[in-house]
Amino acid sequence: MSKITTKQIAPFLILLAVAVAAVFIPSLPSFDDAGKYSGADIAWIIVATALVFLMTPGLAFFYGGMVHRKNVISTMMKSVVAAGIVSVLWVVVGYSLCFGTSIGGFIGSPSTHLFFKDVASGAPWSLAPTIPLTLFALFQLMFAIITPGLVVGAVAERIRFTSYVLFIVLFSLLVYAPIAHWTWNPEGFLFKMGVLDFAGGTVVHISAGCAALAGALVLKRRKSHIAHTEIPPANVPYVLIGTGLLWFGWFGFNAGSAGAANALSVSAFATTNTAAAAAGLSWMFFDVLKGKKPSVLGFCIGAVVGLVAITPAAGFVAIPQSIFIGVVAAVISNMAVYYKSKTTLDDTLDVFPCHGLGGIVGVIMTGIFATKSVNGAGADGLLYGNPEFFFTQLKALAIVVPYSFIMSYGIFKFINFILPIRVSEEEEDLGLDASQHNEKYMQGTLLVAVNGQIKEKENTEI
Repeated sequence: MSKITTKQIAPFLILLAVAVAAVFIPSLPSFDDAGKYSGADIAWIIVATALVFLMTPGLAFFYGGMVHRKNVISTMMKSVVAAGIVSVLWVVVGYSLCFGTSIGGFIGSPSTHLFFKDVASGAPWSLAPTIPLTLFALFQLMFAIITPGLVVGAVAERIRFTSYVLFIVLFSLLVYAPIAHWTWNPEGFLFKMGVLDFAGGTVVHISAGCAALAGALVLKRRKSHIAHTEIPPANVPYVLIGTGLLWFGWFGFNAGSAGAANALSVSAFATTNTAAAAAGLSWMFFDVLKGKKPSVLGFCIGAVVGLVAITPAAGFVAIPQSIFIGVVAAVISNMAVYYKSKTTLDDTLDVFPCHGLGGIVGVIMTGIFATKSVNGAGADGLLYGNPEFFFTQLKALAIVVPYSFIMSYGIFKFINFILPIRVSEEEEDLGLDASQHNEKYMQGTLLVAVNGQIKEKENTEI
């Protein structure tokens, strides 16, 4: 039996310390709804919260299907483990950092809702007055879970699992929480500037996309990337399943961000579906223009790009304009993926071209197509005679993009200083499923005919 090191003990001891501390948090009465909340709104946001959670296993299938078969489980696990880490972190301090009492418009006070203090019994969130504060906090938790999970695609097939776990913690505290506070807390400085991000174009996709770019640069290239070895997707049906779950869950992601079961949620639902459909077709048909055959992989990637691009705009733009947003975003990301393939950048699953650039396009498109006729609490965009708002959106990009990249780059460098962030060459050759988790994707046997006799063969083709 190998000797257990301090690094192996530390994660469990930290979790145990949190669990013991939670025992001594005083129990408070739950909220009293006595006509204070809307039953319809509560029902819808509970469903929307569950839908957004479903996106995390959906992302696991989406990414897991595209990597080499020897890295399927490790890739899927990194997406799913975020649900465990961020859920605990959110209750302890994450929610408070995002939505607690603002400190200068930059971050929430950690003590405001430490260990969910005053959440169950507190007044509802000012922008969601018809649902309990606990439900609002849980809905927002689902966004915080999936964001670090998006980064997995850029660092897949070479990042050490323990290092990625530490990344989730540091990214959630130092990147996600500040940007969420700036953008979605009424006291946040971007919110006060008039920046509009309906469901996470800046908070989720740009932050994750820029972190993905930073991670790819710090971890450097895979051996297969250096050798220009073509790696076929492990399981294209997994990608299709993942896309379906993401598309389905995204209705909660965007329509749920209306905060109520109202006409705005219906509009956001419609723009979400329309942009995804248009982007999927755009990516596929643009591939045909380049001489390729239409592929399910192309449609799936395009649809996800459309979902990313419509996210900041979903509750501010009209349905017809969402077609344009989806088509343009898919073409831009498609071209970015092509030109990235000509460089030495090893973003394994093109997270920055799809999520980073998709989010940037969405924020810009919000600045162009937003209209108060859809959402009176929003703003008119450039197309409706308001260039000032368009430039406000550009200012947000000029702040969030460098912050996300620089801070994430620093996080990856710091982790690499205290832990080896990358697996060894031998572990990379063996595959992360076996070397990191001692598990194997689709392990089994096939019966094959060899010289007229039936023999067993390892099942590696499924």
